[in-house]
Amino acid sequence: MPETEYAKTLLAMARKDFDALRGMVGNPLFADEIFGFHAQQAIEKSLKAWLALHAVEFPHTHDLSRLMALLEEVGAQEINTYLHLVEFNMFAVQARYEAGLLDDEQALDRPTITSEVQTLLLTVENLALSG
Repeated sequence: MPETEYAKTLLAMARKDFDALRGMVGNPLFADEIFGFHAQQAIEKSLKAWLALHAVEFPHTHDLSRLMALLEEVGAQEINTYLHLVEFNMFAVQARYEAGLLDDEQALDRPTITSEVQTLLLTVENLALSG
């Protein structure tokens, strides 16, 4: 599959995770770990789409810092804007299987996180459209 088509496939999957985030923003029925997982997945798939647009083969990994490092290596300077999203690594696996990782008193700021994930997603979607 050509790089642009593969990137668009990954972005479609990222968009599904992002849509799940939007549905959880004001809904306390969903635990922060579940919200964080979908945020991590949307970020991961967006980064992999970005790498695909650069024709970079990426490893089978959930490690956002590793994906971001690959983007830095190919000169994607815009990645610096999103480096703070590496904090969502813990939601890839660890937070879903270990109780007590999140402090109950410090709930995730869902509106802010949703906005940040949306910004990343739109950035990569725009790159896919222009490429």
